[in-house]
Formats: sequence, structure tokens, C-alpha cells
Amino acid sequence: MSKLLFHFLSKLKHQPGRKIPCGPLTANLYLSMSETQCGLYFLSQQPSVFLCPELVVDVSLTFEHRVHIPSSALQESIGNVSEVEVLVVASVINSSHFKLSRPERSRIQQIQVFRDSVVCVRAGNRAVENLSQPITLTFKHNKEVESGTCVFWQETSAEDGTGYWSGQGCETNYTAHEFICSCKRQRFFAVLVNPGISVTKAHADKLNYITYIGSGLSAPFALISLFIYIYLHRRHPEKSISLHMQLTVAMFCLHLTFLLSSLLAQLLKEKEDSSSCLVLGLVLHWSLLATLTWSALEGFHLYLLLIRVFNIYVRRYLLKLSLIGWGFPTVVAAVCGISRVYGKYTLNYSDSNLTQHMCWISDKSEQKLLIVSHITTVAFPFFVVVFNACMLGLVVFKIWDLRRGDRNFGSSSDWKKINKEKRKRLWKDCVTVLGLSCVLGLPWGLASTTYVSLGGIYIFTVLNSLQGLFIFLWSVALAWSNSRTANNSSIRDSSSQKMMTTSFNSKN
Repeated sequence: MSKLLFHFLSKLKHQPGRKIPCGPLTANLYLSMSETQCGLYFLSQQPSVFLCPELVVDVSLTFEHRVHIPSSALQESIGNVSEVEVLVVASVINSSHFKLSRPERSRIQQIQVFRDSVVCVRAGNRAVENLSQPITLTFKHNKEVESGTCVFWQETSAEDGTGYWSGQGCETNYTAHEFICSCKRQRFFAVLVNPGISVTKAHADKLNYITYIGSGLSAPFALISLFIYIYLHRRHPEKSISLHMQLTVAMFCLHLTFLLSSLLAQLLKEKEDSSSCLVLGLVLHWSLLATLTWSALEGFHLYLLLIRVFNIYVRRYLLKLSLIGWGFPTVVAAVCGISRVYGKYTLNYSDSNLTQHMCWISDKSEQKLLIVSHITTVAFPFFVVVFNACMLGLVVFKIWDLRRGDRNFGSSSDWKKINKEKRKRLWKDCVTVLGLSCVLGLPWGLASTTYVSLGGIYIFTVLNSLQGLFIFLWSVALAWSNSRTANNSSIRDSSSQKMMTTSFNSKN
């Protein structure tokens, strides 16, 4: 028996309980009154009499923990030795009692013991491994983690009381509300999780304010941007301006629908799920897919202009792009709508029982939610961001190549003597790259930072809620660039201004 278990048992206090008849065997049940919420069992038996098959240990240690020890496991714990009393311990203790060895401490820095709870299971005076029937342990969860691994505590050979968590001989089953561990040994058991970043109600309220203010600004600014693009397109009909118009419409629908879906979900009762919420969830999902699709098409158009500079004429080019940009989101949203995956989605806070709702992909069907959300809101945005990031890298390379070929710009050795005009050109280059990053939807890539830190969640929320404002600034930059080029055609700038007004705006 481990030193930790001996130390733990020495502090237990128990009181007599009730007798449980089982054929020739009588089991006396004792419950401890200690602060650790433990269950103690003394199984009294006559010499040479084995436990009857019906006798099992099945007890709820706390509201969140349950232990089931089958009869075969109890028999194997006793072995062939006849004992007057067999001590069975099932308890919940804090994980702070367990000290990781130094190599393990550095290896699993990001992994934690679920709720710092460790369940101790022991029967008899000797440790038994490779049980014929596993011991079953249940850890309830509130969906605050998506996955976990059942493990047991393995002490090292050192005499310093250190050890490590091992999953050998344990199977993990994850359900909607429980971790179910099946382990063929008697030890200290826990569930190791790699927890996501928890958001408290205070932080959630701040993020809500940021999102509502950002979307409240993005929607009207996106609408103003649309009018600017229409004006530019009438003066100079260009493919790139047409693509910007389609992207702006999709982004306007996204921010407007988000505000409406959040407002309607708050007005609904706790268990109410109206058809209006279903429709808004569908439109919100469709708007998100449309925004991402048109961002990908912006990257594709950029690819044609930068890589295939010559012979890029495509018959009915804009019509084909429109069929993809609006057709793909419509087909996906229609299929999801027929499958009835939309409805009210519930957000849980990590520090309270309060919830928040929005009209989105319903969480009533967890399997459908998992499939739809991972394909359309994880895999597809990942593909778009990676592809467009490569396109933006080509833009940076082209700008650098143009600058290097411009004799007036100078070589890299002249950076210290750069004059005011060169700094202005460098500033234009930076504005071009930042503007294109918004047009290409690269801020969506910051979703990966939300799994790392709370600061990443704030950065992602701020930048993506203000995308409509960024699109407006880009439209103003294009309008200013076009007007300046029209008023003063003698100005020669072979860098970002040329790329903004000529390369990116090929005529039909």
C-alpha cells in the first residue's frame, strides 16, 4: 500500500453503519465523517468463505464522483488468504497531495487534473493489477472541457514521494455529462484535461460590449463602403471593385444578422426556440460562409493578377465568381436548414450558472453541432486564411521587388539616409498590406489565439467586430488613390499606389 494511502487512512474517522446480508456473508457498511468526503467499507466474512457474486461496491462519493467495484475485483483483492475483515476504501482527495517528478512536471505543463479531484480506490492489503473486470469511476462535468484522459498515479522508484500520471490499463469514455473511467487496477485515479481558456461572466460582459459596439459600427460603415464602391465602379468599371462590393454586402449582412440574432435570443424564454430564431441562425451562418467565400475569391483574383499576369481572360469571369461566392454558402445553409441544425445556442460561463443565448447552430443535437461547426466554422476558415496568407506573402514580395528595382528608392544600405518621400512610400506599402489583410479575411486567423490566452480572445473580438470599419478605410484609400491619380497623372509611383489602382483593378 502506498505511503500516501497510509497517511490518508491514519486520519480517517468513521462511525458504525448498517449491516447488509448476503447469504453466508454479512457486510458492515461504514461511512466516514471526515472533510474529504470519503466512503469506508468493512466486509466481514467467515474463514474460507468467499464473497458472494451479488456483493458489489457502488457508491456516490460526492455529487460529481461515483465508484463501482465489481464482485470479481473484490475477490481478487482478497486472493486465497482468509481474512476476518477486508478494508475497502473509496475516497476523493485533492490533487495537491501528489507531487510530480521533475521530468513529468516539465512535460505536462499545460495539462491539469480535472477539478483537482483524485479518487482513491483500494480493497484488501495488497495492490492488485490486471483485474478480470475493471473498476468503473465516474467524473461528472459541466461541458467546461471537451476531452480528457483517465489516468492513475504511479510512484517512482525514488524515495522522495514523487510520481507521474499514467493511462496504461485505463479506458476513457466521454459522454455529454460524464467521464467514465474503466481501470483494471486499484490506485489513485484522476482525469487529465487540457482545459480551454475559461471566460468568466465579468469578461463575457466586456466581450459582449466590445462585440456589440464593433458590429454596431461595422454595419453602417460597411453600408457606406458599398456606396463608395458603387461610385468607383461607375467611374471605372473594374473587376476588383466588383469583388469588393460583393464582400462588403456579405460583411454587412454578417454584422447586421449577428446583432439581430443576439437581440432575439435574449428576448426568448429559457426553453423557447422560435422559428424566427431558426431563420436568423440560418442567415447568420450563411452570412459568415459568404464572407469567408468572397475573401477566398479575393485571394484567388489576387493570384491571377500576381502569378498569371498574362492571358488571364476568363469568359463571364464575374458571373462565375458570383455563382461560387453566393451559391456555395446558399447550398450549405440550405442543407443545414433542412437538417434542422439551427436554433438557439447556449453559452455557459465558467464561474456561474448563468447562461447567454444567441440564434446560431442549435446545441440540442450535439452530434450535428460538432460536425457542422467543425467543417464550416473551423476547417473552411482555416483553408481560406492559409490560402490568403500565401497570397498576401506574394504581395509583400512583389512590393519589395518593385522597391528594389526602383533606382530612386535606393539599396538596403541607404536605409539610414531615407528621405521624407521614401518614408511616405514605405507608409503607403504598410497601408496596402494592412488593407489587403482585412480584405483577405486574415483577422479570422486570430481565432487560433483564443485557445491560448484570454488576451487572444480580446484581440480576436476587437479586430473581427471592426472588420466593417476596416473595409470602409480601405474603400476610402482606394477612392483617394483613384482621385489623386486622375488629377495628377504625372506622379510616378511604381509601388503600392500602382498596385492599388492598376494591378488590382484589371478592367473587364
